[in-house]
Order: sequence, then C-alpha cells, then structure tokens
Amino acid sequence: MIEIIRAKLHGVRVTDANLDYQGSITLDPNWCEHVGILPMEFVDIWNKNSGARIQTYVILGERGSKCCVLNGSAARSCQPGDQVIIAAREFINRSEIYDIKPKVLTFKDNNEIDQDLYYDVFQSEDTQHNFRIMNGSEVVDFKSSAQKNDK
Repeated sequence: MIEIIRAKLHGVRVTDANLDYQGSITLDPNWCEHVGILPMEFVDIWNKNSGARIQTYVILGERGSKCCVLNGSAARSCQPGDQVIIAAREFINRSEIYDIKPKVLTFKDNNEIDQDLYYDVFQSEDTQHNFRIMNGSEVVDFKSSAQKNDK
C-alpha cells in the first residue's frame, strides 16, 4: 500500500483563527463535498505564508460562507488572510495509481473557486508513470518521467 493525495483545496485564505474552540478546521461544506473531504476526516494544512505544517480534523461550517477557520491550537499556526493548502490522503494498492483521480480546487484571493482540477497518473508507450493536471478534458500541466530524467 502507498499513501497518496486524494483531495486538495489549494490557496484558500484563512478567514478566522479561533483559539477558544476545542480544535479542528471549519470549512465551507460546498468545497468539501466537491472534492470529497468528509466531516471529522483528518487533513494536512500547509501554510504558504509561514511554512507551518499541521494536521487536524474537518468540521463543516455554513454552506456558501467561503469560511476557512482554524480552531483551538491550530489557530496558532495560521492567521486570517494566510493562504493555505488543505490535503486529504488515502492508502491505495500500487496497482490502483492509474485509477485514482484526486480532485483539486484552486482559489482566488476572496475564496471563490478559481479552477476545478484533478490529478492524473497514466502510462504511455515510452514511460510508465506520467503525471498531468487536468481541467475537465484539457491538460493544464504535464510532466513525464522521461522529462524529469532528462534534466
């Protein structure tokens, strides 16, 4: 088994930090449902402003609120306005790597969704593992093992 990224909210702005709560991160349920993050699921949070990396569990806020609130001790790692990446993980068998399509949302500064993407690992005739970022059927970014080895 290997651990992979299953879902990601990339570039969300923290809207509040609440020390006087028992813990967790409060997120807009619209985002969570879209990428498949569940309430009470543990997620990694990477602060792009400070470099802080923490793990906590998700609780759902008000639908449509565009909220991203760090609660309890997690509030010490992020301040309102900080940009964060929130990632959910999953264990899979290596043979499933081509079947998994992690969902990714990117965000504008006001926490509106910018892009609705997914990651795709695939095989080609010349390379066993290719990676691309897809927006529907359009390739946004492409990396092949052969390209990486040529550098």
